Amino acid sequence: MGCCGCFGFSFAKKHKNQRPRVQGGNYVLQGLLNEEVEEDEEEEEEEDHHSYTDNMTDTEKGDHEELRSPAKTSQEILIYRTENGLICREFPVKETHKVIRSEDENGNKMVNEYVRECKIGAGSYGKVVLYRSQIDGKHYAIKAFHKSHLLKLRVAPSETAMTDVLREVLIMKMLNHPNIVNLVEVIDDPNTDHFYMVLEYVEGKWVFEGAGPPGGLGENLARRYLRDIVSGLIYLHSHNVVHGDIKPDNLLVTGDGKIKIADFSVSQVFEDENDKLRRSPGTPVFTAPECCLGKNYHGKTADTWAVGVTLYCMILGQYPFLGDTLQDTYDKILNSTIFLPDDMNPMLKNLIEGLLCKDPMERMSLETVAEHSWVMGDEGRVPEYALNFGSPTDMGLGRSSGLLTVWTGPSERQEGMSKVAANRRVDERESSR
Repeated sequence: MGCCGCFGFSFAKKHKNQRPRVQGGNYVLQGLLNEEVEEDEEEEEEEDHHSYTDNMTDTEKGDHEELRSPAKTSQEILIYRTENGLICREFPVKETHKVIRSEDENGNKMVNEYVRECKIGAGSYGKVVLYRSQIDGKHYAIKAFHKSHLLKLRVAPSETAMTDVLREVLIMKMLNHPNIVNLVEVIDDPNTDHFYMVLEYVEGKWVFEGAGPPGGLGENLARRYLRDIVSGLIYLHSHNVVHGDIKPDNLLVTGDGKIKIADFSVSQVFEDENDKLRRSPGTPVFTAPECCLGKNYHGKTADTWAVGVTLYCMILGQYPFLGDTLQDTYDKILNSTIFLPDDMNPMLKNLIEGLLCKDPMERMSLETVAEHSWVMGDEGRVPEYALNFGSPTDMGLGRSSGLLTVWTGPSERQEGMSKVAANRRVDERESSR
């Protein structure tokens, strides 16, 4: 049976400073995130041998400045939302606290009811394996981790890789959108070092698989993909979630050609409209100019820039700003003029220029993108999820009347959301003077 309670990593061993508290049958380990545990003696996960052409197109990991948020941390916000009924999904994420590793009659390895078929990739801190459920016969993509390994990896002075994975789980538990990969189950046995995230399997390909860069996708396909990306990202931002690493590698294509946004390993969640960040752990070539300066920036507008870079890649089959080194890439992002062919569709050119505006206060908003003439084409405005929930301005005060998320299909522009975005831009301009 599904459970939508808060989920924390658990171990059977007693650890120093580990103070578990029980809520709804789930253990939230307050001190565990900064602990180290011994490796268990089970087989080591095989190493991933993915090769990359350059490190400007891979997600940055480790040695980053800490998140600078004047409010609560992502974990505190998510735990508060969970404990106070502010997260509601039609099908809550299942939580399993027992791992049974075995083999089926054909000698295939199993984890609980899931039969291993093949490795399909690597996540940020673990591998991704294709499994088939013996219960429903469906395929699932399972991200497998060693908890002890996560605890030893430092991604910031006060954060381990486990912090990132725990935050990813908590964020994905609150999401339910047709253009976002769905988290189905979390498996965490306190008696083992193994931890599993069971995700829906997108039986398709990556956006650029067999297409580029180099090699663009063409306007029609790029438009279709962009509509899905914008719909999913507007939904995330309306929940005050910043993805932090929008790029083609994190956009999966389903068998019927729909986009699913994946990989929330560097995502953050915020209170209200306070989406300021300092840590920029995304991918260099998709990094917004304001993120290259080492100062506070707004995560949502940085996501929007990454959408612009992704669109540029889909259309032209190349990156708009790419240098030989990280600093060279950042210099180009900050100072170089974007190249757009003279014969490009004028409306498409207008859209790309708006998304890749170097001034974040002048950058085109996703709400404007959703009703841009090139994006609408013959299909109209980008569909959105409608939100109806109360959000306390202070996590310690009040309680929401509940969260209702429904798919509405094509709709008129949501004036409230647009006004909030417009007011924030006006306030920022005034404060910068």
